[in-house]
Amino acid sequence: MEALRLKSRALRLLSAETTARARATRDHIRRGRSQWEILHDSAFARLQAQLATMPVIEQAKGIIMAQQRCGPEEAFDLLRQASQHTNVKVHELAAQIVQAIASSNDDGNVPPISLGAMRYRP
Repeated sequence: MEALRLKSRALRLLSAETTARARATRDHIRRGRSQWEILHDSAFARLQAQLATMPVIEQAKGIIMAQQRCGPEEAFDLLRQASQHTNVKVHELAAQIVQAIASSNDDGNVPPISLGAMRYRP
């Protein structure tokens, strides 16, 4: 639970940083920044957000690969499809899958991705 709190705090801080960067970009636009500078800042913010969510997605892919005995591309496709089907962002679904595995009893059973997707449907 503490790990989730820390991760949540880190995501809030990242969100605040991204919001601040967006506001700064808007202010710079109003002051006449070049198009290249604006696009560079925007791409940088997207990259930061992607890097923040990548580890948990990779962990969930590993779980799915072990469960489904498939490769990384197919595991991501399954994760993406479950995300679209349940209208839950990929990184949020991935975090839920990893949390379910981490908090499950240590009997070695891995719950199927469809069960996790149904359980966390909004």
